[in-house]
Amino acid sequence: MTHCFTYGSLMCEDIFTAVTGLTLSPLPAQLAGYTRHPVIGTDYPGIQPAEGKSVPGMLYLDVPHDGLARLDHFEGDEYLRERVQVRLSDGRIESAWVYVFHPDQRERLAAGDWDFEHFLAEGKARFLQRHPPAPL
Repeated sequence: MTHCFTYGSLMCEDIFTAVTGLTLSPLPAQLAGYTRHPVIGTDYPGIQPAEGKSVPGMLYLDVPHDGLARLDHFEGDEYLRERVQVRLSDGRIESAWVYVFHPDQRERLAAGDWDFEHFLAEGKARFLQRHPPAPL
C-alpha cells in the first residue's frame, strides 16, 4: 500500500470512491514545488513543476495497488504518476504518488490557479457527466 496526493476532482471523496472503489478519509496536505492550473476546455486541473510555489490538496493514506491501477486508468495519458513528498497540516512529511500533467501537453494548461470552490459549485456535476468513473 502507498499514499496518494490529490489536488483536483479526486479531492472529492465521492469521486475518489467512485474511481477506486475505496472508502478512505483524506487528510489536508500541501505539495511544494508545483502550481495547479485549469486544463483548457475541461473542469479539472493539472499541475506542473514551479519552484517556490505550492499546491493544496488531500492525501489518501494506504491506497492498495488495485486502487492505484484504477487511478492510473482514470488519469490516462494526460498524466504521469510521480513520487513526491507532501506536508500534512501537523507538519509531518509523507511520501506519496501524484499525477503530474504530461509535459508534452502543457500547452493545454491555462494561466492562473484552478479554483476548487468554483469546481464544487459549478464544475463537479458537469465533470461527472463528462467523465463517469470506470465501473468497479
